[in-house]
Amino acid sequence: MRHGKKVNHLGRKTAHRKAMLANMACSLIEHKRINTTVAKAKALKQFIEPLVTKSKEDTTHNRRIVFARLRNKYAVTELFRDVATKVGDRPGGYTRIIKLGNRLGDNADMAMIELVDYNELYNVNKPAKKKSTRRGRSKKAQAPAAPAAEVSNSEEE
Repeated sequence: MRHGKKVNHLGRKTAHRKAMLANMACSLIEHKRINTTVAKAKALKQFIEPLVTKSKEDTTHNRRIVFARLRNKYAVTELFRDVATKVGDRPGGYTRIIKLGNRLGDNADMAMIELVDYNELYNVNKPAKKKSTRRGRSKKAQAPAAPAAEVSNSEEE
């Protein structure tokens, strides 16, 4: 039974797993989307979401906390400068996992993990067009049509 065992060990020792997740998080921040296995994508989601939340408030303390996890100053700078401004109003859910199918070599489940606000295709913040539900013509449309008919009759005479 695995009661209370929240961490997916991914078949690695602790130091290897932390280094791998830090590298994957840096790549995700740099490229905005990466392809990996589903298990690693889910582990990366748990790893990076708290860091993005920390980046919303740009303090020295938060930068040091994030740098301790990422270990890459360029990724930390990009996270606090670009990513934090884009996700500033979002209350959570900064990443999206899209399943891609199986890998050819070993049939592993593959997925793409991406930062939500950087994909314009799936953005739900677009203003929706209002549909017109009226089916009949309005009285304003009928009123100008009548004088135009009278003018044409007077020209014929």
